[in-house]
Amino acid sequence: MTVDPSVPVLLVRIGHYPLHHGAVGAVRTLGRLGVPVHVIAEGRFTAAALSRHRAGRIVWPTTGSEPVEHLVRGLREIASSLPGRPVAVATDDEAAILLAEHAGVLSEHLLLPPVPPGLPRLLASKHEMFRLCRRHGIPAPESRLVTSRDHVDEIAREFAFPVVVKNSEPWVRLAAPVVERSTVVDTPRELRELAAGWPDAPYALVQEYLPRSESTDWIAHVCCDARGGIVAGFTGVKVRSWPPHVGVTTYAYSVRNPELAELTARLCGESGYSGIADLDWRLDHRDGRYKLLDFNPRVGAQFRLFETDAGIDVVRAHYLTLTGQAVPPGVQVEGRRIIVENLDIPARIAYRGGGERRHRVPEGGGREFAWLTADDPLPGLVTAARSARPVMRRVARLFGGMRRPRQG
Repeated sequence: MTVDPSVPVLLVRIGHYPLHHGAVGAVRTLGRLGVPVHVIAEGRFTAAALSRHRAGRIVWPTTGSEPVEHLVRGLREIASSLPGRPVAVATDDEAAILLAEHAGVLSEHLLLPPVPPGLPRLLASKHEMFRLCRRHGIPAPESRLVTSRDHVDEIAREFAFPVVVKNSEPWVRLAAPVVERSTVVDTPRELRELAAGWPDAPYALVQEYLPRSESTDWIAHVCCDARGGIVAGFTGVKVRSWPPHVGVTTYAYSVRNPELAELTARLCGESGYSGIADLDWRLDHRDGRYKLLDFNPRVGAQFRLFETDAGIDVVRAHYLTLTGQAVPPGVQVEGRRIIVENLDIPARIAYRGGGERRHRVPEGGGREFAWLTADDPLPGLVTAARSARPVMRRVARLFGGMRRPRQG
């Protein structure tokens, strides 16, 4: 693959994600082509900041709770200090929203996809995404936004339990979360007990629960052009996650799924989405429909699972598209697997004996590790040291919870 690597890249993040393997993957996939990649990092010793493939490191710790004016001003100062006009790659939802909503100011210093300014916020919002799906005829689990305690009582009467409780908005997730992560609630009584700890005006989403025993998790990653057309698109099966069933992907494999690819392309085209996106789908075997759980308007942490036979992933496609270079044609490589080493070990333990569906992985696709590579070992070593204690604490909480009787 021939690439002109002269235009630099800036990886933009707003939240606090020091162990984000998607950022490390972006540094590596572009750095290996000779593209100068500059990383915004929480500190000097975060994984992406230590990659040998990065060209520069800008230490700018943010939490997402800062005033928007402060974030825009800081990002402009960083971008204007770099050579040329870098391609921006958002690695979290907050960054994607900031870049889109302030593109008029930021595009002076950054190359940005021409996404409609308000669209990333709508797509990243669990509630607004649900409404968007209804508008475009895209299947999604029934959902209800909770903004008062009266809503909790209504849901307790009207929804079939179990239900899933989520933080609806990216910014709320950082500033005032109602749950630590997506939480399955078994009974109306449990929902009321959970809601008792919420503020008077909560901002939570209650969603229909799709039983794990009757469903399969799928993922789709795309890079879209200015018209919402798919420049590079991929599909695969999510086998394990951490925390179990509700967290980040720890093991997945790549397989072509024309039906899911068409559904993803229709949503992106009709909404006018442009740029990189990571979508979580669940195939409900009870009615045979793929239902959209999440639309992340930025690079997904596991994007290196996917590649064409021409060596294109969504980050490379994004770079080529925004720098006016042709994206080489190719087909998705099937059977590629990704393993997030620090998280998949406890995930394997948690999933053992859980009655999960067996998966037949296509042969010959190769294996991608999220952290450990021979040409860039330091991010993996740092991650192993930093993640051991938090993972063990979470394992202890998980199995402690399994020993406690269920409420309700």
